[in-house]
Amino acid sequence: MSRLCLVEQPAVAEVPASAWNALVGDDHPFLRHEFLHALEASGAVSTETGWKPCHLTLWRGNTLVGLLPHYHKQHSFGEYVFDWAWADAWERAGGRYYPKGLSAIPFTPAPGPRLALAADVDPLDARRCLAEGWENAMLSSWHLLFAEEGEVAAWREARPDLIPRAGVQFQWQDHGYGDFDGFLAALTSKRRKAIRRERRRVAEQGLSLHRLEGESIGEADLAHFYRCYQITYLERGRQGYLNEAFFARLRRHLPEALVLVQARMEGRPVAAALCLQGRRTLYGRYWGSEVEADGLHFETCYYQGIEHCLARGLSRFDPGTQGEHKLARGFAPRRLTSLHHIADPRLRAGVARFCDEEAEHVAAYIEAAKEALPFRVSE
Repeated sequence: MSRLCLVEQPAVAEVPASAWNALVGDDHPFLRHEFLHALEASGAVSTETGWKPCHLTLWRGNTLVGLLPHYHKQHSFGEYVFDWAWADAWERAGGRYYPKGLSAIPFTPAPGPRLALAADVDPLDARRCLAEGWENAMLSSWHLLFAEEGEVAAWREARPDLIPRAGVQFQWQDHGYGDFDGFLAALTSKRRKAIRRERRRVAEQGLSLHRLEGESIGEADLAHFYRCYQITYLERGRQGYLNEAFFARLRRHLPEALVLVQARMEGRPVAAALCLQGRRTLYGRYWGSEVEADGLHFETCYYQGIEHCLARGLSRFDPGTQGEHKLARGFAPRRLTSLHHIADPRLRAGVARFCDEEAEHVAAYIEAAKEALPFRVSE
């Protein structure tokens, strides 16, 4: 069998979509050619925004057999695994932290596969070959974010020097509930009543909820959603990472992955949450509202997502990062791992100590969070 050839691609568009997606499949929408290309074609991801695409691909002759999204970063914005302190420490010591190497989905803290390989490619050989790509670039570091646990283990086998860093998110999982009432029945009486009260309060304020999928999402629906999305960021005094052109491209080229939850008052949309879905998982990503209403965020971003999963047979709902308030609504803690290669041994030693200490705190936090879950019996 011919040797693997490593090729760095300056844009997703350099690789045919059919070849890319043949490796990726349809389980995880963020790794698909359409999603990553929309980021680059819209200008949200570019050298000008501090994200230089340098995707690492593996070939046998003219056949694509492996791919890993990869960027040279001039900052650490839009990643959600924070290494600002590492950069500051290294630059204070006279080093240069940026540019760094990053293998992740830009602006998307959703766990999932990062490396896609053909079935006949040896995973160990492939990872060692790919590592040459980020090592030969002479970068300060390389970071693999929000990878699945099996992929984390495989990378650590190929490169034992990679430093693991623990994190946590809150995710909902279907345990055979059947419908939303079945889910509520698994909760304590107190929490069941509280959720019903929250949902009732939304209706009492004159709001109705509607879920639109795929081709049923019109241009006007998307334009309204984008206004709401920008409101969320403007309230924090800044612009959103993503522009309207990005979302428009998703609507045109990846409609089957889109789920738009729309809140209406007197027939007019006033709030919206845009989710993406794979074959097994719903991913809640973007949200905003033109009105202030009690419980509207919980209804739009959490309860509607749970209902959608139960209606479509999706087993998991990943609503995004942060938020201990998700615990009370049945979202359980999930341990996440990122991997970090630090070129200089002095910085590497300090980062390793930090990650070891942080992992102990994360483990304790996860155990405490599990105790706070509102289920009547342990799941």
